Amino acid sequence: QVLLAESGGGWVQPGGSLTLSCVHSGGTFRRYSVAWFRQVAGKEREFVAAMRANGGYTYYLDSVRGRFTICRDNAKSTVYLQMNSLKPEDSDVYYCAADQGLRLSDVGRHREYDYWGQGTQVTVSS
Repeated sequence: QVLLAESGGGWVQPGGSLTLSCVHSGGTFRRYSVAWFRQVAGKEREFVAAMRANGGYTYYLDSVRGRFTICRDNAKSTVYLQMNSLKPEDSDVYYCAADQGLRLSDVGRHREYDYWGQGTQVTVSS
């Protein structure tokens, strides 16, 4: 069974930085496409960033491109989300997700991912 465990959330002032981590277990990590989504209670999960299993191609929500970076360490079975220049509107619960065989057209669709972490809260405020 694939399990995902996030960490690294917290409170930060506007303009600050945080790095989220997500450890994958129960499968061959390098075969999985991985992604980060975020969600405010009562709203649909919003795609933030993704990295494909093959080639490592990355994709970003327009509003975070240039500020956030997704990367993976296959040796550690871990995916990271480096978040810089954080804004109050980035405050959300952040979830990592993983899936095998994800089509390029499905990268940003949360319903296409089979495995999810429990979420980690990010709060950006002064």
